[in-house]
Amino acid sequence: MPTDNKRIAGPEDSISYRLFKETSNESVLSKINNLKNNIRSDGRKTNEQRKIFLKCGVVSQAKGSAYFEVDNTKLIVSVYDPREIPKKTDYSLKGELFCIFKYAPFSCPNRRGHQQDAEEKQHSAIMKRALESAVCRHEFPNFQVDVYVLVLENDGSALSGAITAAGIALAQAGIPMYDTITSATLAIQGSTKLLDPTLEEEALCTIATHKSDTETGYDSHGIIVLAILSTHEQISEFYQLGNLNLDTLNESISILMNATKEIVPLVEKCLVDYVNKTFKANGQS
Repeated sequence: MPTDNKRIAGPEDSISYRLFKETSNESVLSKINNLKNNIRSDGRKTNEQRKIFLKCGVVSQAKGSAYFEVDNTKLIVSVYDPREIPKKTDYSLKGELFCIFKYAPFSCPNRRGHQQDAEEKQHSAIMKRALESAVCRHEFPNFQVDVYVLVLENDGSALSGAITAAGIALAQAGIPMYDTITSATLAIQGSTKLLDPTLEEEALCTIATHKSDTETGYDSHGIIVLAILSTHEQISEFYQLGNLNLDTLNESISILMNATKEIVPLVEKCLVDYVNKTFKANGQS
């Protein structure tokens, strides 16, 4: 991988402070047991989402943009005008979406590189699949729309927040869409299901405790990200990480569908407020 000489690298002999942090299997198991007792560090219930802040039109150079904030998870989405698909020899009847998902170097506990890693490329592909179902791609044939996501701070549920914010940015940019798209994340550890998990809860739910659960029959654990077109009630993207059985999966999908419906009024209010603000600004001018 080529290096960027314009960036100041840290000292070569530096040691991360996390190497001196006391961690053990007992501490991890105690945190998992706290989750099973419906105790969350921020005082929320297991089926309760964090408060969401949305704002569109935050990037002046972009055709459409949106800012998404939920507790300590903050990200910005920028959408640019359709342009001709580069290096395309044949004619495409449907337009394309070019999605880039990127964590800022300072956004995660472990410093991120300036180039996309495997996880960021995977999130970009997931976001592209989710948005393709919501965009009328036949309206701009042989053109592509660029969607860029920059996560400023990551405290869990960044991918679902990026999909929701990208739908707002596309609508604000005037890109033809079938419906508004919303997304939510659910973390599962045994019989405990945590809606809108934090970064620590996501890490705990990706750990297998190797103990049989009384309800599922084995140790279910993992993370589910679901994106839905609200009006049509159609699932545009489903992403699962971990080991889950069918009963847990069905119950999780119903929880996520109800969670995404609660986000729809916030998305609609954000877009209506932007339109009203634009009309008032044009009237004053």
